[in-house]
Amino acid sequence: MTPERTAGSEAAGAARGPRPIPAREVRRLLDAPPGQRARVFAAADRARRAAVGDEVFLRGIVEFSNRCARNCRYCGIRAGRTDLRRYAMDESEILDAAQAMAACGVTTVVLQSGESDAFGDARFARLVERIKRETPLAVTGSCGVRPEAVFRRWRDAGMDRYLVRFETSDPRLYARLHPGDRLEARLEALARLRALGVQTGSGFLIGLPGETLETLAENILLCRRLDLDMAGIGPFIPHPATPLGGAANACASDPERFLLALAVLRLAHPRAHIPATTAFDAVFPGTGRNRALQCGANVFMPSFTPRAHRGDYRLYPGKPCVDEAPGDCAACVVGRLRLLGRPIGRGPGHAFGRRLARSRTSGTSSRTSSAAAAACDQGPAPVCSM
Repeated sequence: MTPERTAGSEAAGAARGPRPIPAREVRRLLDAPPGQRARVFAAADRARRAAVGDEVFLRGIVEFSNRCARNCRYCGIRAGRTDLRRYAMDESEILDAAQAMAACGVTTVVLQSGESDAFGDARFARLVERIKRETPLAVTGSCGVRPEAVFRRWRDAGMDRYLVRFETSDPRLYARLHPGDRLEARLEALARLRALGVQTGSGFLIGLPGETLETLAENILLCRRLDLDMAGIGPFIPHPATPLGGAANACASDPERFLLALAVLRLAHPRAHIPATTAFDAVFPGTGRNRALQCGANVFMPSFTPRAHRGDYRLYPGKPCVDEAPGDCAACVVGRLRLLGRPIGRGPGHAFGRRLARSRTSGTSSRTSSAAAAACDQGPAPVCSM
């Protein structure tokens, strides 16, 4: 079943676009001196416009649980943190958040949690089915590595996309920072998802301790080799209550390199959806995500996690919007995009040129896509009035 093209720029983006830059150029551009970076940023912005258009797709995040079985040495919700209040939202609370974002013009819900099956895989499948049945939203999951049978069950429930970040392309560096985990397991999970027809997302942290410029270049090239539909990247910012809490970012002396990495990613993998992640605002307060949208990003991800839970899902310090209500966050996004002269994306914002997975609930998915398309025909996406 081919995704319905609910906005003209999606169809146009699938049919045209710039050629990806050669691998040898990735390393060279990452080393561009400050005086030449404006040209790289401008080239990435042109590539973004040619490949995916000017629309910025809004994907609302619901961080529905901070329970995690992993002990990543920098993450604020790692399993070893005994001082953290653990929570899991109930299904009705999550559905309320999904319905609220649909009313704000958001077209995708991102269901994100720590890497744990404590929420329940069957329960997650039921939640996806309800969201697809009761809202026009596309559904992205981000709950860590799961067996193929679980991924298949979630796909059949209506899940459109799934995110598994690889964090670094260096297996030794990965193992050092993620005890008990293997980089290969992440890559195998992405392969299983792709084989199931699920749109796949991944990405990496910029400036991990021990990272070199060659590692950063290889991270970008791995995104391209994986042919990711979504590639999310952001600066390494360790939580102070973790083993790496005092570790410096490898790019700390040159923070503009974070934006340079995003720009080069766009040039290397032009047709991917690339979000302006919240960590950019942590490094460049109030302007980081705006700058990312001017360097190649085309997705913005406002938080719809209820305020009562946001403080318990701080993966890193300085995370923006922790004290805002979901409606405030959505309204802020609209203001930013108006300032930049970028229209809000309409329709689900599916991967360019991909085919949606066929599922048991494909009839339901088709109906919700049709509803979204009908809403698009009525005019611009609504602005949240919450």
